[in-house]
Amino acid sequence: MTNERIRLRVLGISYSQIQTGAYALILAQVDGPYRIPIIIGASEAQSIAIRLESIIPPRPMTHDLFVSFAHAFGVKLKEVFIYKFEDGIFSSEITFADQDRTIVLDARTSDAIAIAIRTKAPIYTTKAILDETGFILEESPEDDADDDSTTRIIAAEDDTTQEPKLENYAIEELERTLERLIEQENYEEAAKVSEILKRKRNETH
Repeated sequence: MTNERIRLRVLGISYSQIQTGAYALILAQVDGPYRIPIIIGASEAQSIAIRLESIIPPRPMTHDLFVSFAHAFGVKLKEVFIYKFEDGIFSSEITFADQDRTIVLDARTSDAIAIAIRTKAPIYTTKAILDETGFILEESPEDDADDDSTTRIIAAEDDTTQEPKLENYAIEELERTLERLIEQENYEEAAKVSEILKRKRNETH
């Protein structure tokens, strides 16, 4: 059945090897081996990354404001559905509901997912889209240790300019660096530092 719905989860974000200045949002099939890469812009990647890394910006970002607005009026995001893939573009719709109505709106996939991860709403696609765009990527044993390990920034293979230096920082220095980056609203770099800090803290326990 080509219209069978498949649930997805956000696996992480990688620098796009296909399009300069863009990022690849990696979605993973729940209880399955397939991954779907979706090319997104820098601002959307930043919005998703800071949420994945539990970074709290000093001022609400656009997607945070949208979610706060919806909650204030009693509107709940029910689900995100990636329903079409055509000419290299994924099309999505968001289902909202309040006590009286249920409304389905078209949205950019990156925006839909940025909102979904803030509301813990489920994300779905069709089996046909999964078959057409999905690939299988074996995970390391550590990826199955806990859910937090799968929501992270995935470093590109050739991204060696920043990571080695940050990896050598002490935990206290990483904490100061993270605080400074958040104050500067440099959330992309803050997400990287947050991931390294989390890893180092886990190693000390």
